[in-house]
Amino acid sequence: MNWQHLSRPSSAGLRLSRALPLLLACVAGAVDVIGFMSLKLFAAHITGNLVIVAALLMGGGPPGLDQVLSVPMFILAVAGAWFLATTSRSHGCAIARTLLVLQLGLLVCVWIFSVIERPDRNPRGLAADIATLLAISSMACQYTLLQLAIPEAPATTVMTGNLARAVLALLETRSRSNGRPLFRDAERQLRRSFALIVVFFLGCVAGAGTFIWRGEWAWLLPVVLAAIAVLVCPRAEES
Repeated sequence: MNWQHLSRPSSAGLRLSRALPLLLACVAGAVDVIGFMSLKLFAAHITGNLVIVAALLMGGGPPGLDQVLSVPMFILAVAGAWFLATTSRSHGCAIARTLLVLQLGLLVCVWIFSVIERPDRNPRGLAADIATLLAISSMACQYTLLQLAIPEAPATTVMTGNLARAVLALLETRSRSNGRPLFRDAERQLRRSFALIVVFFLGCVAGAGTFIWRGEWAWLLPVVLAAIAVLVCPRAEES
């Protein structure tokens, strides 16, 4: 399903197709850095948790319960989001809105739970495990949303691929070769990938600064950003 099918072929729809991935990248950056600073675990960068678990198993001590459960929880959350999307009678932008609302609800739960229980005081305690699994589930909704509703959109959570794409696009645009281009649509790829990297980084900076300033209340930042993403997503009658 192409994102162009989720909105009217108008200038507003074209602006929206660019705005939503940028908002989601900012949400992911804020969630990842707040989760790392508070819970000592990545909520969006799941492969980072695999590295941590492997290092601990091979000599750093036993991994924490949240670290061990991060991958299966992500899998279950993706499966749950997929099931919700496929069993719903809605389609197109309605699916996108459903998963955005689900992501928002999970982030609200992380915020409220973290403010009450203060999992940052014991990153290996049960409260931290619960907060981590909720945050990971929210990011799983974002992954599923991109795959089901905006399959042509670049990743909004892990920037490695976007960075490589930006470098390749930059090289392609600066190349003076008259041969067949190896990287198609290089200028558009460069603009889109570079914008996502910048926005993700800004989300990280804002999340880190907010956590240093307000502690667990920093979770309110991705909540607000996720709410904006819901508001800018077109309603079903607009598809």
